[in-house]
Amino acid sequence: MGWYDEAAKRHRPNAWVLQVSLWALENYIELAHVMNDSKLDSPGARFRAAIREEHPLQVVGAINAYAARLAQATGFRALYLSGGGLAANSLGVPDLGISTMEDVLIDVRRITDATSLPLLVDIDTGWGGAFNIARTIRSMIKAGAAAVHIEDQVGQKRCGHRPGKELVPAAEMVDRIKAAVDARTDEHFVIMARTDALANEGLAAAIERARAYVDAGADMIFAEAVTEAHMYGKFKRAVGVPILANITEFGQTPLFTREELADAGVDIILYCCAAYRAMNAAALKVYETIRGEGTQRSAIPMMQTRADLYRYLDYHAYEAKLDELFAKGRKAES
Repeated sequence: MGWYDEAAKRHRPNAWVLQVSLWALENYIELAHVMNDSKLDSPGARFRAAIREEHPLQVVGAINAYAARLAQATGFRALYLSGGGLAANSLGVPDLGISTMEDVLIDVRRITDATSLPLLVDIDTGWGGAFNIARTIRSMIKAGAAAVHIEDQVGQKRCGHRPGKELVPAAEMVDRIKAAVDARTDEHFVIMARTDALANEGLAAAIERARAYVDAGADMIFAEAVTEAHMYGKFKRAVGVPILANITEFGQTPLFTREELADAGVDIILYCCAAYRAMNAAALKVYETIRGEGTQRSAIPMMQTRADLYRYLDYHAYEAKLDELFAKGRKAES
C-alpha cells in the first residue's frame, strides 16, 4: 500500500462519525420544520386567520388576564389591550402618553400566558424614535402579542376621542412604520397604522395619510374617531387593506352595529373599553354600598359567584392535580 492509500485511510470518516453527522442533519431538518410550523401558527398568523374566517372580526378589550379568559370562554376570536385602559386600570393615570413600553409588556405577558387568543396591543406612538420603535416591536413579539397599532400623534399624545390632539407630519409617521416593519422578526406579525387625522385635517387628508402608511408597509389601517359609517368604506377602497373600526362608548363614533359596519366594508370591530367600564362601574357601586350600608348584602346580585369564578379559572382541574400529588405523597410515606 502506497503513501496515497495510507493517507486516504487515515482521513476516511468512520461509521460512527457518519452516523453522528447524519443524526445531526436529521435533527437540523426537523428543527427547521418545527420553527417553520411555529411561525405558521404564530400569534400573528392566528390573528390574520381570524380576520379571514370571521367577518367582521369582533375584537374585545381585555384589561387583565382574567378578563381575557372570560372573553375566550364567551367565544371571541381575538383580544385587545388598550393603552388608555392600561393607563387608567393598571397605573391609575390618564391616557396622556404617561405609560411606558415596560408597563404595557407586563400586561401583555400576563394576558398571553392566560389565553391562546391572538392579542392586538396599543403601543401609542412607539415610545421614541426608530431604534425605540424597533425595540418595541421585537419585545412585543417575544411577549406573545399578535399585532400592534402605532399612531400618528405627537409623543405627548391624547385619547383619540378628545379635543386638542396634535399630529406629526405624515413623513414622520411613515418613518415610524418603516422602523416597525423592518424590526419584525415574524412576517405574520401585524403592524397596524392608526391615524387620528380625521378630527384635525378632514377625511381626504386622513385617507391620504392612510395611503402613505400602507405604502410604507402597514398591514392594516385603524381610522380613529370616525363619525359616519360610510367613511370606513372610503378608507377601505382607498387603501385596499383590512380596516378597523373602534366602537368605543362616550366618544365621537356612534355605536354602529356589526351589520352596519359589515355593509361599510369594515374588517375588524374593536370594542376597546366596554368590559372594563362595566367592571369599574360595578366596583364603584359595591364600594359605595359597603361604605354607606355597612354591609355588601344588597350588592350581592351584581357579583360574580364563587362557582363562576372557579369555572372560568378552571380551578377544579388545578385542585384535582393538587389532590393527586398529595395522594402520591401519602402513599410514598406509608
